[in-house]
Amino acid sequence: MNRFHAVERALRRAAPHQLLDVLREELAGRYASSSVALYMADYGMSVLQPVSVLPHTDEPISVHNTAPGRAFGSQEPFVEETAEGLRVHLPVTVRGDRLGVLTLSFAGEGLAPETVEELQEIAEVLGHEVLVAERDTDLYLQARRRTRLTLAAEMQWQLLPGRSCSRREYEIGAGLEPAYAIYGDNFDWSATADRLMLYVTNGMGEGIEASLLTNLGINALRNARRAGISIEDQAALADQAVYAQHRGSLYLSVLLLDFDLGSGRVKVVDAGSPRMLRMRAKGTVEMVDLDAQLPLGMFEETDYIPQEFRVERGDRLLFVSDGVYEVASPLGERYGEKALAQAMLATRLLPAAEVPRAVLRELTVYRGRPMPDDDALVVCLDWHGR
Repeated sequence: MNRFHAVERALRRAAPHQLLDVLREELAGRYASSSVALYMADYGMSVLQPVSVLPHTDEPISVHNTAPGRAFGSQEPFVEETAEGLRVHLPVTVRGDRLGVLTLSFAGEGLAPETVEELQEIAEVLGHEVLVAERDTDLYLQARRRTRLTLAAEMQWQLLPGRSCSRREYEIGAGLEPAYAIYGDNFDWSATADRLMLYVTNGMGEGIEASLLTNLGINALRNARRAGISIEDQAALADQAVYAQHRGSLYLSVLLLDFDLGSGRVKVVDAGSPRMLRMRAKGTVEMVDLDAQLPLGMFEETDYIPQEFRVERGDRLLFVSDGVYEVASPLGERYGEKALAQAMLATRLLPAAEVPRAVLRELTVYRGRPMPDDDALVVCLDWHGR
């Protein structure tokens, strides 16, 4: 058995809370590493938090202008020379979902390229094991937060599928603000061999009430989706579930999309206020006009009618909630479609996973204050096609 497979087997056999301890022992014995540290990206995707037991005493590392942040942003190993030898920073990513960075230290002056490749594969194995371990321990979830989450935010983050994902046909990145006190905005996706379904939700209300409403709506949509029915019927069944609970006093705005991965045809149901912009490969940005239909749960037994459009190779779609396009500057000027188009052009060279964070940073500057009045949701989808 070679050393990579030996480390992989040790990680798969490790207790959930002991992944890092087992990895340190294996890498020290088989790769001569002198130290091993795992950093998890926080919910705001602004710092990398060291994995350790509570209370956390080590300082977080910024994702900007740091060596670990460089590996996290580029999604490539970064080898750093130090007085003691070498420090290798490896992105920990699972199917496009950026979890954090694994940092290893070595005495000596160089590592063979094939060794760095092996270590990167070990970081990927570690990412898979961390996701599995989170079913049985809070250690890694605790490391993701630089401060305490509100209860509403805790419920919302547990509802999300991830913050990014990638496949041959597409890449998705998503971001939420304020990350530690979100209310009702949400996103969800699910893919099969031939289809991708994406939901973008603009929540109503505040606090626990908003989170409970979104949880009801998303789980009703998932229940209908897993029964194999169309998005218009998914919307109708979720509409009935929300109305039965709240009788029209609370409702949920959702944009539902069903992508055919082979042809690029998209069925869409616009049940509310999330907006969609499209940037073509030539750099033109336009708002995609859809027939606005009633939000889920506003009235009893609403029928939903799907529309269709087609995505082309190189298209970038940007989805935003009203907490983005309704934001006002200190002078009272609305952010709006023009600023969103400029933001898409300014971030056109970034990968989809980086775009939401960049747009939300720009939104904070435009707003002129750090804390928003409403949830802000940004989802970016890059279409590669087949």
